[in-house]
Amino acid sequence: MPESTQLGSEKLSRTIVLWLPDWPITAAIQAAADEDGADDERPLALIEHGLVFACSPAARAAGVQRGLKLREAQSRCTDLLVLPYDPAHDARAYEPILARLEQLVPGVQLMRPGTSAIRARGPVRFYGGEEQAAAALLDGLTVQGLLGAAGARVGIADGPFAAEQAARATSATHPVRLIPSGQSAAFLAPFPIGILVDTRMATLLRRLGVSTLGEFAALPAVDVHRRFGAIGAEAHALAGAADGRVVVARALPKDFDAVIEFEPALEQVEQVAFGIRAAADEFVAALTRSRLVCTAIQVQLVSERGSVSERSWLHPRWFTGADVVDRVRWQLQGAASASSASPASAEKGLRSGIVRVRVSPERVDSTGNHEQGLWGTGPDERIHHGLTRVQSMLGHEGVGTAVIAGGRLLAERTVFVPWGDAPPAAAPGSTGAPWPGSLPPVAPATVYSTRQQVTVLDEHGDGLDVDARGMLSGSPATLRIGEQLARGVSAWAGPWPVVERWWDAASARRLYRFQVVDSSGMAWLLAYEINDAAIDSGTDALWWAEAKYD
Repeated sequence: MPESTQLGSEKLSRTIVLWLPDWPITAAIQAAADEDGADDERPLALIEHGLVFACSPAARAAGVQRGLKLREAQSRCTDLLVLPYDPAHDARAYEPILARLEQLVPGVQLMRPGTSAIRARGPVRFYGGEEQAAAALLDGLTVQGLLGAAGARVGIADGPFAAEQAARATSATHPVRLIPSGQSAAFLAPFPIGILVDTRMATLLRRLGVSTLGEFAALPAVDVHRRFGAIGAEAHALAGAADGRVVVARALPKDFDAVIEFEPALEQVEQVAFGIRAAADEFVAALTRSRLVCTAIQVQLVSERGSVSERSWLHPRWFTGADVVDRVRWQLQGAASASSASPASAEKGLRSGIVRVRVSPERVDSTGNHEQGLWGTGPDERIHHGLTRVQSMLGHEGVGTAVIAGGRLLAERTVFVPWGDAPPAAAPGSTGAPWPGSLPPVAPATVYSTRQQVTVLDEHGDGLDVDARGMLSGSPATLRIGEQLARGVSAWAGPWPVVERWWDAASARRLYRFQVVDSSGMAWLLAYEINDAAIDSGTDALWWAEAKYD
């Protein structure tokens, strides 16, 4: 069997592509079955950005297709099970299959989870032919009994693109498709143009009378490049089976994981912390020998009952051996507190003994990016060591740092996170989210954590109200903050409405903000809240001070 074929001036390598049909669905079904016992007979669709990313055969039989909007897919299949697409889980679930392939043949390239490319030269010479190499790959995966590997398909052709299309052209009864050397262009010619280019370019080509890859490959290459640019030129080469790409095997990262197993299981937090101390020091030392520092780790705890606890930990600088031990201790204490009647009992022991601890580096960086300056960083070092020391004594939640977050009210924009942790990604920690009704700069200097009751009167001494249209019943003339003496109002502005969860009557909130300057020159940010619960209870705490401009 020839190793490569000559097409014009391009040397095309024979490529083997192994494809697992509906791999995202297979991985998602397995994850759902592990969590709640879901079966694989119900129609399933994975959603990404509101569109169907992948769907099961049962869903396709009901009319669901990739690229449909979620509402359209649900209208076609009323019992459709919808799950979000998780690319990270997709890749993790495929890792055992990829590792098995690397044991069978050398030089495996991951194209995407569920699809791998292999340079044909080595396996063909070892197994004695392309068909024999394909059969060996399928047998090796089937015997291993890996998830989703039973329905694997193999395509062999000139170049990765043609080989992938050959794999997709197989069937369950004939899982191997071999395209002879030099015939890949003829094999690709009947395929629709939409499998190679985006929707916009495919629509334009169809209007020009080009609907298949063969018709597109017949166009002059110079004209295609002039009209569609580099992207069109690359697609034109692939359509003509002039795929000059070569299979590049993935470079396996060095394994820095520290795994500590205990026999018998340890039931005390301090016993586990002491048992991993030497391994934590070696974990950090191994990274240092590779001129790396770790800024994020993942700690996995496995109990003798089989339960697994995983958590990611961040560090404001980089982890030392003592820092790793502290994170393991805090994770153990958190698990014990969740299953104990009191924190005191959590310190004594765990509900289930620990049999394995795994510490993995999630984020590493070069030591050169974390070296101290020529003159040192004395104040920063003292602050870091001081806070770390206090946190090691008080626990993970013992030292918090204030982080500016998102939100409409000023009090909501202050979030305290443990020292070294990242701020929460979800609201109210998302500063980039749109916050209609939020206060524009410049923000007040003093923000009250609790509401300060306020009385606002008009020139007749009557309390002011805001009607349903957001209009004041009069002009503010007198202001009293809590128990302070009443002050006159020299200037005011507003109202600016803030409406939250208007669709839910039980949790809806509607308030109006005002800026008021009293007779002493002090500026205040006031709020008038329309709260049905407060009105029904007879309280007068509708006016309150949110902040003060010092």
